[in-house]
Amino acid sequence: MPEPFPADSVGLVVPKSIHFDEPLSLDGGKTLEYYDLVYETYGELNASRSNAVLVCHALSSDAHAAGYHHVDDRKSGWWETCIGPGKPIDTERFFVVCSNNLGGCRGSTGPMSTNPATGRPYGPDFPVVTVKDWTRSQARFSDALGIKQWAAVIGGSLGGMQALQWAIDLPNRLRHAVVIAAAPKLSAQNIAFNEVARQAIRSDPDFYDGRYDEHGVKPLRGLKLARMLGHITYLSDDAMGGKFGRELRDGKFGFGFDVEFQVESYLRHQAEAFAEHFDANTYLLMTKALDYFDPAADYDHNLAKALDHATAKFFVVSFTSDWRFSSARSREIVKALLDDDQDVSYAEIEAHQGHDAFLMPIPHYLDVFRAYMNRVAEVSR
Repeated sequence: MPEPFPADSVGLVVPKSIHFDEPLSLDGGKTLEYYDLVYETYGELNASRSNAVLVCHALSSDAHAAGYHHVDDRKSGWWETCIGPGKPIDTERFFVVCSNNLGGCRGSTGPMSTNPATGRPYGPDFPVVTVKDWTRSQARFSDALGIKQWAAVIGGSLGGMQALQWAIDLPNRLRHAVVIAAAPKLSAQNIAFNEVARQAIRSDPDFYDGRYDEHGVKPLRGLKLARMLGHITYLSDDAMGGKFGRELRDGKFGFGFDVEFQVESYLRHQAEAFAEHFDANTYLLMTKALDYFDPAADYDHNLAKALDHATAKFFVVSFTSDWRFSSARSREIVKALLDDDQDVSYAEIEAHQGHDAFLMPIPHYLDVFRAYMNRVAEVSR
């Protein structure tokens, strides 16, 4: 009987949850008295606990980074391209862990969780969280797993920013930081994109100042608009042109405002699917965490100074068509590391897919990623 999943997949995985009773002080001045983190693991932890890899997810992702949740499930984890037997993050060599960030809506404590003070979902009362808050919560999570030092902390986009924050705040707790399609802080344009997305959600009549759950509704229209805007920024002009061009669904103009172009149909479909399973308050929180990310701000706005005491080796990856987090932003990180005489490897990948390229099976990307992770694995044995 054939295997139900590809041979290079981790196969069936079961999400786990861990509870923390110790209060967590947040950058915004508030405190979470207790919280839960949902996570998944792939591969086996070795006897010396030296082969553990932490994967940090991007804005709208979650702990389900690889594998499948059911035998009849045909939707794999969000980084199936890179995690699994023989893949760059090789689960025959590494024990791979991915947790859903605090403030998320996929099991970890967030706006959809019950507020102990009211007995109802937190909604807009859930405190704003930062990337630094996530590293603190993940450090406790690491302790609970008995992992004192990660072989590598890896992430793309917002996850790459987390890997960078780990290297700055917890230098002795990771040996390698893999920072993919990220930036040392958001540009004004990126903050503007996030603000338009938030306003789309907040201006939805069903938003009710974030208390839509109490009214039995969801701000679907605003959430769809936010997702459509975001999705456009994740793709390059070449990628959209190559996939859709100006192709019409029915081969002719309808002279109205219904869906006519294939790209319109695609965006609406993506928005519909996203709005059905993602929480609007979580989207607001995640974009704010992106906006606030600026680790150099604590070091006189000097990135080299911020990275000066990092002890991890770095691998930085960018993509030529990524205009949301361009190669120039990755080179800022590389320059700061070189100014500190740090150990850093850098790869700029020729790719037409835009920001989403870090999720794609691009041969050159997978080859250089695998080569670097082979280096990580050799030291972790």
